[in-house]
Amino acid sequence: MNGYADFRSPNRVRFGVDSFLTLSEEVQSFNAKRVVIVSDKGMVGTGLVDRTSRLLVDEGIHVDRFTDIEGEPSFQLLESAVTEVESYQPDVVIGLGGGSAMDTAKTIAALLGKEERSSYLSGEVTIPSRTVPCILLPTTAGTGAEVTMNAIFGDTKQGVKRGLVSSALLPDVAIVDPVLTRSCPPRVTASSGVDAFTHAIESYVAVRATPFTNMYAEKAMELFPLHIHQAVHNGSNLESRVGMSMVSHMAGISLANAGVGAVHALAYPLGGTYHVEHGVANALLLPFVLEVTGKTCTPQMVSVASKLQLGDYTETPDLALDAIIYYLLQLLEDLDLPSSLQELGVDEQSLPQLAKEASKVTRLLSNTPYTLNEKKILAIYERAYNGRGLRR
Repeated sequence: MNGYADFRSPNRVRFGVDSFLTLSEEVQSFNAKRVVIVSDKGMVGTGLVDRTSRLLVDEGIHVDRFTDIEGEPSFQLLESAVTEVESYQPDVVIGLGGGSAMDTAKTIAALLGKEERSSYLSGEVTIPSRTVPCILLPTTAGTGAEVTMNAIFGDTKQGVKRGLVSSALLPDVAIVDPVLTRSCPPRVTASSGVDAFTHAIESYVAVRATPFTNMYAEKAMELFPLHIHQAVHNGSNLESRVGMSMVSHMAGISLANAGVGAVHALAYPLGGTYHVEHGVANALLLPFVLEVTGKTCTPQMVSVASKLQLGDYTETPDLALDAIIYYLLQLLEDLDLPSSLQELGVDEQSLPQLAKEASKVTRLLSNTPYTLNEKKILAIYERAYNGRGLRR
């Protein structure tokens, strides 16, 4: 580590079983009389939005809702959401759901009351501050959005996803209650879980990694293999839900401070062009990207292999990367996740354009300890299209 680095996290994190029940206490700490719950239609269907509303209404707090989020949100939806929520004049914005709902909620909270929002949405100007407090409650274990300064949205005009980055996107309070993830279906549990692991390993090898971020990344990777299979295939197991919530949260803290890299850069065009869920794209691309970029960080690969309980490669460090890639490819099969771009309906003829778009995500590519140009990115996409990874 050279020079210095900042370390950021929410003002307060409340983690634990049934911590959700203390939401009204957190809202009242801001002397709030009016709140808006930002969530998605899936959460409405589970009854959790109603339950959250009742917690607050019972304490005399007025509740409005914005729940028009479906799938991966776009900048267009975000603009309309800010306009609608502004009319509610909330004292606090609450984000309830997965990454899409939380990203939308914290960006709304950051943009309320601001003029000329287009400059912030384009990424030309960083959002300087947030005037409305924000509380986030994740219902999936994967994105870590409750602790990051990032928010990802689809750019329908360019056919890509873009990230907004600002300290104004860090919530005031994150309430992480693993009980809220028990209703998460197996596929979402799987893709979001591997997404969390992707955050951990990418931030671990990132150019901006520090000893502080590595502590969180290492613990997340250590817990991941202990809980991911139970969480996916036996979702009512609360111990596994607690474990995966810890994986997601710790990996999110590492991501928030060290950043991620090429896997995310290659995932963005898939989301923008083919509307592939972010977690699914990351899970699929991880072994194929790591097959290339992992060559420059052998010591870290030895450590990762150890955290995943794949063996001690101290004496044979060059074999650690092969073991990790084999594990990740097997994991896709074990968790019933797609193992090739073909399965996702990606047109092979579009790969060059996807590579062109991914090569423009320099914010993430520059944080990767391997120089990837458009040609090398295309080669990774081609490998992922056919679903061929390293085999023992």
